[in-house]
Amino acid sequence: MINTDFLDQLNRFHLVIKKHVTSNYTGPRKSLATGQGLMFKEHRQYAPGDDIRQIDWKVFARTDNLHIKTYEEEKNLTGHIIMDSSASMGFGKPMSKFDYASMIGVGFAFLSMKDNEKFQFSTFDETLEVFQPRRGMSQLASMVSHLNETKTKGHSKLLEAILQYKKVVGTKALLILISDFLMDSEEITEALYNLGDHEIKIIQVLDPVEKELKYQGDFKLIDSENNSMMRTFVSPRLRVQYQQHLDQHTAKIEEVCNSLGISFNQVTTDTPIFDAFYKILE
Repeated sequence: MINTDFLDQLNRFHLVIKKHVTSNYTGPRKSLATGQGLMFKEHRQYAPGDDIRQIDWKVFARTDNLHIKTYEEEKNLTGHIIMDSSASMGFGKPMSKFDYASMIGVGFAFLSMKDNEKFQFSTFDETLEVFQPRRGMSQLASMVSHLNETKTKGHSKLLEAILQYKKVVGTKALLILISDFLMDSEEITEALYNLGDHEIKIIQVLDPVEKELKYQGDFKLIDSENNSMMRTFVSPRLRVQYQQHLDQHTAKIEEVCNSLGISFNQVTTDTPIFDAFYKILE
């Protein structure tokens, strides 16, 4: 449950990190400041004091004159927060993965709001629910209310959600995708390839029980998304096999992210929330 105490803590957190991250989480305006940005602007003649790394050596080879590249630096990006609300995200005590993910999502929305910029949020399980982007506290209040009232349910149809969400993302944007990603790795890979050319942060939220499986003995395991049951004995050997399988699954996601220039972060719900923010924002 997200409450006013958490929002007050976010405000203090924002003041601490403002100088470092403000420019990364805001809307679609372009700064006309020159620098090493995202969009090429023009060539100009090299002058003493310019960064020699910006010299265009191809132009030099053709003209025998030194020119450097200048750019329009896109400091401001529209924020999109996409959150998994499927049944598996309801796992965990005293805090579920969805509750923890909600705080992360609200945190990114809060950073945008403090700079009076638009952000858009959505949740998905078997269907995608998209909320229109707005500025200010009314949008944040709407987001908090929706997340507090959301009941996790159904399967996580990640690929369908991303293919549908692509239609509402316009120019280059900041995409925050939050899920446990406990689904078929091929579906995850295809979804990541379909996210497009944006600044993207993938945040995998796991419960410590899922991460470490510190149990032993007879258990009845129930799949939260299809209610199927499996009875098993958790032995030290099974724990090792489980850990290897989970590590391989996570490593594959991270490998795909690295190949696409996507930031990948894994956090567990026992991590203090602002420690997780620091890790993600590094």
